[in-house]
Amino acid sequence: MLTDLGHRPLIVAAVTPLTDDGASLDPAAIPAYVEFLESHGADGAFVCGTTGEGVLLSSDERRRAAEAYRAALNGRLIVHAGAQTTADTVALAEHARAIGADAVAVIPPPYFPLDDEALTAHFVAAARAADPLPFFCYAFTARSGYPLPVEVIRRIGSSVDNLAGLKVSESPFERVAPYLDLGLPVLVGSEPLIPAAIAGGALGTVSGMAAALPDVVRAAVDAPGEAAAARLRAVRGAMDASGQFIASAKHILRGRGVGISPGVRAPLRALRSEEAARLDAALAPLLEPSAA
Repeated sequence: MLTDLGHRPLIVAAVTPLTDDGASLDPAAIPAYVEFLESHGADGAFVCGTTGEGVLLSSDERRRAAEAYRAALNGRLIVHAGAQTTADTVALAEHARAIGADAVAVIPPPYFPLDDEALTAHFVAAARAADPLPFFCYAFTARSGYPLPVEVIRRIGSSVDNLAGLKVSESPFERVAPYLDLGLPVLVGSEPLIPAAIAGGALGTVSGMAAALPDVVRAAVDAPGEAAAARLRAVRGAMDASGQFIASAKHILRGRGVGISPGVRAPLRALRSEEAARLDAALAPLLEPSAA
């Protein structure tokens, strides 16, 4: 699904455009946003994930957002179908298949730490609902609240035919490395780890930073190395400084002329004016003129 591009894939963990108060979807903003992403090096979009506020949206909103991205994208569409219950996850995976998504990804359900048996059953049900679409397991302990064991991934792979790869947003690199040994394509999520992960065999990235700065991440994916890693660390640090990463991404997009409101879904919040000013000042020396 991503190995035929002729280059390392950059899949953007896209934001979800919302109205100014964050209360409703703004699907009309998606086509111009997608055009911006694709013109700055994106090979596709990962929608309704962490950066896309997926767990804060209703199932209907997630379906409508996925449909809008499918209509707008020329590149690959990976729909994040992870939800709190297996039933909701299965329903979202089935919808992704029905609208012609290119792949489905699922993170372990947050809140209740599931054991290997429960996790395997949950992921197998989701993968079968997505079939024949490629299926990606999404490992991100900081968001699920517990790790996705490599042994569970092996069990999933022995139970379904469509396990196609992994999205691994773990950090530091020592937590990424075991997933690289599974023999599956790995898309790394922590931008500062992109060079090390590529050196270790990762295929490419699904990047939240790329939601606002796809060209910056594209440059690092195409020319990984310590200089690229240092730049990614600095940019990611500036976006994380306020604790409002998604709001920071939407602020940067507005500064780059993309018509996305600053609205985020409560209990998330938009940047305060002084936080926005600090972000702009921190990013200014780190970005090329084309990304300013």
